[in-house]
Formats: sequence, structure tokens, C-alpha cells
Amino acid sequence: MVLPLGIMKFFFLRAGMHEEDRRSAIRHAHEAIAHGRGDSLALTLGGFTVAMVEHDRVAAFEAFDAALNVSPSSAFTYLAGGAALGWAGKAERAIEWGERGLRLSPFDAMTFAAHIAISVGHFQLEHFAEAADAARRATQANPRFTYTHVAFAAALGKLGKIDEARQAAARVLALEPGFTISRFCASHAMPVSLATPLSEALRAAGLPE
Repeated sequence: MVLPLGIMKFFFLRAGMHEEDRRSAIRHAHEAIAHGRGDSLALTLGGFTVAMVEHDRVAAFEAFDAALNVSPSSAFTYLAGGAALGWAGKAERAIEWGERGLRLSPFDAMTFAAHIAISVGHFQLEHFAEAADAARRATQANPRFTYTHVAFAAALGKLGKIDEARQAAARVLALEPGFTISRFCASHAMPVSLATPLSEALRAAGLPE
């Protein structure tokens, strides 16, 4: 089965963003979607990779919807899909999917993705206290994942809690020494409505441009 290799290629985002890896990830993701029409896991993982690597949000969200048609109570689809929705700038839907994923599987190993979705959604709506609370939960659920600390640093920066924001930023750099704001935003193809305030908050937290 090609799916595991294709999904692992998603991590090219954190391993140099090599073009060969990007093409491989996209190819395997589309194969998973095409050949896994009755498999919600294949559709979800394929959709997530298409969303995060290819940035074809239309195709990605069609795959998520197809996954839910197969398995309407798929917590994994809501958890992973919520995160993709958040970085795509779909604030309300990201919060809705994140919260639904948590209700369906509150002790899931992927709960950090739901908390990121909720945090990023609230950040876009300028609900910064809620964004910080969700991001804190994300860091607790997965303390070794850079994105949880990025979300936390951004929310704290917007709250004016600069010392705490800098601590979160330091954790980002400890986990990913080559992290830059511009690369992070570009790798997610964020809409300007998210990238601009997020970049401002991360700069305030002390992360490099």
C-alpha cells in the first residue's frame, strides 16, 4: 500500500522542503484518495496531505467530506481536517471540527491537532484568550510538536504577555532551530488575513523573520 510512504512525505515541511519529496507526497496522496473511496482513513490522510503540501484546499476538503460520508463519526477526520481548516483560514469551521473531534475521541493521540485547529480559529476571530487556552492544551497534548508552541507564542503575543510568548518561542527554536516566520507561513500557503497578524505576533515573541 502506498499510503504510509505518501503520508510520511508530508514531513518534508520539517526536513528541508525538497521538491522531490513534495511531488512524491502529492502523488501518493492523490492515489490514496482515488483508490480509497470506501476508506475514511485513506481519504483523510490523503486530504490532509493535499491540504498541507499541495495546498489544493478544494480537493482536500472534498476528500474530508467523502471520508465523513463513509464514516460520519470519524474522529480522525475531524481532528486532522480541523487543523487543515485552521491553517486555510476557515476559522469557524476549524473550531467546529476541532471541538467535534474532541467530543468523539477526547483521549485520542491526535487531540493536539484539534486544539491547534481551535486555537488558530480563535486567533483569526481575535479571541486571543481562547486561542491561548487552546494552544496551551495543544502543547500539553504534544509538547514536542513545533506547531503547538507556534500557536501558543502567537496567542500570547497578541495578549501582550511577551515574557511568556518569548518562552514559547524559545521552545519553538529548541525543537526546530531553523524555524523562520516567513518559511512557516509560506509552507502553509496561509491567507493574508491569517499570515499578517500571525507574523506580527510571532515577531513580537522574538521568532526570526
